[in-house]
Amino acid sequence: MSSRLSRALSPFLVLSAVSLAACQVELSLGGAGASSSSGTGGEGGSGSSGEGGSGGSWSDAVTSTAGVTSGTGGWDPPEFTPDKVDLLLVVDNSVSMADKQEVMRLVLADFVDGLTNPLCVDPTGVAPGFRPPSGSSACPAGTLRVRTPVQDMHIGVISSSLGGHGSSACQGQTSASNVDMAHLLARSNEGVAENDLPTYQDKGFLVWDAAGSHVPAGDSDPAALAEKLSDIVQGVGQAGCGYEAPLESFYRFLVDPEPYETISVSPTHENIVLGGLDTTLLAQRKAFLRPDSLLLIVMLSDENDCSIREEGKNYLAAEVAAGFRMWRPRSECATNPNDPCCRNCSQQQDGCPHDPTCTDSHGNTARLTAAEDPVNSRCWDQKRRFGFDFLYPVERYTRALTEPWVVSRSGELVPNPIFSDLDPEDDNTRTRGPQHVMFTGIVGVPWQDLARQNALGEPDLLGGLNQFGQPVGGLKNAAELADPPSGTTLSSTWEAVLGDPANYILPADPLMIESAAPRSGDNPITGEPLVQPNANGWNGINGREYTIPLGSTGDLQYACIFPLAEERNCDGTAQSCDCRPIAGVPSDNPLCKPEGTNDPSDPGARSTTQDHAKAYPGLRELQLIRSLGERGVAGSICPAQLADPSSPDYGYRPIMNAVLDRLSTAL
Repeated sequence: MSSRLSRALSPFLVLSAVSLAACQVELSLGGAGASSSSGTGGEGGSGSSGEGGSGGSWSDAVTSTAGVTSGTGGWDPPEFTPDKVDLLLVVDNSVSMADKQEVMRLVLADFVDGLTNPLCVDPTGVAPGFRPPSGSSACPAGTLRVRTPVQDMHIGVISSSLGGHGSSACQGQTSASNVDMAHLLARSNEGVAENDLPTYQDKGFLVWDAAGSHVPAGDSDPAALAEKLSDIVQGVGQAGCGYEAPLESFYRFLVDPEPYETISVSPTHENIVLGGLDTTLLAQRKAFLRPDSLLLIVMLSDENDCSIREEGKNYLAAEVAAGFRMWRPRSECATNPNDPCCRNCSQQQDGCPHDPTCTDSHGNTARLTAAEDPVNSRCWDQKRRFGFDFLYPVERYTRALTEPWVVSRSGELVPNPIFSDLDPEDDNTRTRGPQHVMFTGIVGVPWQDLARQNALGEPDLLGGLNQFGQPVGGLKNAAELADPPSGTTLSSTWEAVLGDPANYILPADPLMIESAAPRSGDNPITGEPLVQPNANGWNGINGREYTIPLGSTGDLQYACIFPLAEERNCDGTAQSCDCRPIAGVPSDNPLCKPEGTNDPSDPGARSTTQDHAKAYPGLRELQLIRSLGERGVAGSICPAQLADPSSPDYGYRPIMNAVLDRLSTAL
């Protein structure tokens, strides 16, 4: 969830606190599932990781789909090498994202060149590479391309904003980009309701057409293509919904067989009602997604995914009506969220002992206080905090990128559009397999955790050793992430950044633990300790822990921070500023310059000048990457440095180079 959801707290709330109280909507396993023109259905429950736990769906009717097992089901994935790429950028557009979007724009030209006109290198790879005039030019004698140039590419951009998932949040009154609904974006700024930037035949996406094979021809100048893409990324903006759902956004655009047109709450507030069919999205998908391309998804997000299940009463996770607070969890949740009796107090309690904490002094089902349930922080550790997981399980997205069948809105298994021919009337009948799908997450995780390590065991993006002991620098690949990090007792890097989510075992890196309270411990890779709010010192990864003011709308400690290119003054009401005074209480936020000194290690109060940007642990995105093995690429949204544009560790160049390296074996 966004730490600043003020845009969602609009005066145009659809559901009032009075109506919520009057209806006494409670969580119930026996409630109805999501209503739609095609029946009810959905996916079963999960733990807060999306990989386990209990609690089911709001509806017993939907649990049948949770029994669908993974695997190819007799499917024989096709074997061929794609000769085209369909690139989908999923860009978080919640508050605080403009700085990261700008860092992305800084390396887009490099990335486009790496795709369309790869370097020529000598067989040893020692000599500096040479870039020919174009992708169709021959390499100098004795050299070879590092990968096949892409001659044909579709490039589309969508945002993380799917609205309030049926709740009163993010209805679109405060910003048109609250409800982008995974439609292709090409707008000049976040305040523009309709696409106004040039795209190929006004289809919403760009076309790289080096050979002029499209009719009409697409772009053939890589610089012009990069500039157009840069403008689109900038126009995504940061006025989107604070309940960002980047995973569900890519699922909706690429996979959902029946994307709904409307979403609302039933008159009894018992379940979500999905209506109609989003024919605009389906037409965009059909035009964008070729059946035999290499599908490359690149996601940019500074927060954990909050893809709320759009069924039953899951919308309550995003409910922002004044005074609404979630019901308490049973006491078992505090010690073991996988306990069968870890439930919300308003659910059925059959088979579980009486829990006196579930009843308030008036004999009603007990609710959390505003301090325990800030509306901006409802999407983390849900099973422990609420006794119920409101989010789609991460497995939903793994299956979407690997299996030929998906579950429709009606609960039926239907062909997965990613592995189907969406236009059977053309002459292209070859369809991709899972090996032709790649997913990249640029998310909240210390780059130090993901970087290759040098001979001294230090994270080193310039000279870190790969699995063969070569000092190539860059980020760890899938095999290296699965190996024990040098100089640690960890079984893998995944243990550091994820832990064991299915069993609620926290990450070994305390910076990757979602918490409102200050955390403690050392980063297992660098050995740097976390700095407490009242202590002297500065951590090179997240600065320091800070005191989240009581009564605020909620925030979490940061996974990492990085210096802003330009400082900004947060006096006033700028929603994109993190150094605004809250209730007159001085802040000790590490994003803010110290008051009266330039020493960041000073534990004193901070000023209203912001000089750093933030990111929160991107746990669900990282879970998906881990599940995809060599087809997943992980990178940090906190760049190592922004001072030297010529260096390989500049901005997001390490992660983009990691994507290009992976493409070298796929094209």
